Amino acid sequence: GPWRAFLERRHKAEETAPLHIALVGKYDLQDAYKSIREALSQAGTYNDRKVSVDFVNSEKLTDENVAEALKGMAGVLIGPGFGERGIAGKFVAIKYARTHDIPTFGICLGMQCIAIEFARNVLGYADANSREMDEKTPHNVIDIMEDQKDITNLGGTMRLGLYPCKLTDGAKVRSIYGEELIYERHRHRFELNNAFRRQLTESGLQLAGISPDGKLVEIIELPSHPWFIGVQFHPEFKSRPNKPHKLFTSFIAAALQQKRKTEAE
Repeated sequence: GPWRAFLERRHKAEETAPLHIALVGKYDLQDAYKSIREALSQAGTYNDRKVSVDFVNSEKLTDENVAEALKGMAGVLIGPGFGERGIAGKFVAIKYARTHDIPTFGICLGMQCIAIEFARNVLGYADANSREMDEKTPHNVIDIMEDQKDITNLGGTMRLGLYPCKLTDGAKVRSIYGEELIYERHRHRFELNNAFRRQLTESGLQLAGISPDGKLVEIIELPSHPWFIGVQFHPEFKSRPNKPHKLFTSFIAAALQQKRKTEAE
């Protein structure tokens, strides 16, 4: 049946040359990334390619060493995580991947980092940040939205569970999912600050997925880039060996394509 077919396909994929994906995160969170590693590996199988998930410690990344740290990486995944330690290195990795056309996938805090990096280096707000990291930043690109405050205070300050998301016509994620309304699992407190929607979109970031009531941005992407997507939810929670998550299979496909392209140049 399908399980045997998957195992046979995986076995074949395992014999190919590894496609290297950088998982950028905090060293002590490696266990927390287990489901992401698994989702990436499954996506490799469905692209008939072995995926090697290479952990890159964000606490050690600087503008000086990032090229070396990401050398040979076909894709960059910015993982979830908490707290400020190691976040500066995530911005370094995002900027490098954004400016070097390396397929990039941001999940939860990873998406928030994508928005902050864009605000800092494209909009020019050097002090842009999340209220979670810097209470006083005047450019709070990530914050707790006012109408969420009442809800989150009651519910232990977390947006938790399955939420619907409406995908924007013409966005890459719309064609990846092949449907307009999706349901994904959330686990976070902070959101993209709606006050910055206009500036971000005018500078080229696309709001690719929004809650059906229009209040919360769930997905951002950069249309000018081969594959540069941040999601507020945790798609790895829904990835299964016999049913890999479409975002992960698309990400790996894009990484493969970029790798072939750069090798041909």
